[in-house]
Amino acid sequence: MRIVGFRHRAGDGAVGDVQVGALSEDGARVTALATLEEFWSDAAALLAADPAAAMGAPDLAVDDVELVPPVLPGARVVCIGLNYLKHVAEGSFSGQALPEHPTLFARWTQSLSVGGVGVPVPVDEDGLDWEGEVMAYVGAELADATPEEALAAVVGYSTFNDITARRAQKLTSQWILGKNADRSGPLGPIVPAAEVGDLRDGLRVRTRVNGETVQDGSTDEMVYTVGDTLALISRTFTLRPGDLLATGTPSGVGYARDPQWLLHPGDVVEVEIDGLGTLTTPVVADR
Repeated sequence: MRIVGFRHRAGDGAVGDVQVGALSEDGARVTALATLEEFWSDAAALLAADPAAAMGAPDLAVDDVELVPPVLPGARVVCIGLNYLKHVAEGSFSGQALPEHPTLFARWTQSLSVGGVGVPVPVDEDGLDWEGEVMAYVGAELADATPEEALAAVVGYSTFNDITARRAQKLTSQWILGKNADRSGPLGPIVPAAEVGDLRDGLRVRTRVNGETVQDGSTDEMVYTVGDTLALISRTFTLRPGDLLATGTPSGVGYARDPQWLLHPGDVVEVEIDGLGTLTTPVVADR
């Protein structure tokens, strides 16, 4: 099953509340399952159900709707930085000791988008950088959780591209500015956790720019696991259904290359992850 958010089209725009639906195998149609709020009130049950059992649910052509992230406006998007050893060893972090705890930063939900949506290069940037990774979705409240409880609360995973404005990121020691450029966080459809399995068993993560492979890693190389990280977060603030955890990127990012390689208008980035599919994102000139 692949889960997406969508809104109905009307004229030149989209109208109405965000709905959550299941994509058909060919990706051409979407079956409505619930409103966004209804979905995250019991995501585990809806993901475990057979979409075909939703008798009378609208079955719509994807071309007739606007796909949007199936993410609550108030969700927290927590991201792990430096979570693959080879990525820690490249670029400006080379030679630094591995931190005892994960480096965490935040995205706002307004920065999220979906596949096919153009990402503009901010005016002061020489280009953008790619970071292909797995996104995890929390489906139950977590407070002072154990790693086992935290992992059990994950209801699904998707592809994610943590597209980064490097100049802005490096202006200060805090990364939030460079990690929240407009439309810079494209997400693929959610795949139920039961279908994906344990990331520690290894899912291949590949990123391509204009068809050329630039990242090729595996999730079994992660330093900080999903369960451990969510448990750590839950000891400071309560995680709620619909919150997200971006799990970090393998080595091969553009700014660490010699010569540096950044994304410019006309480039196309693909993030392909075993079991989660391929997320395609074009880079465009401006907002």
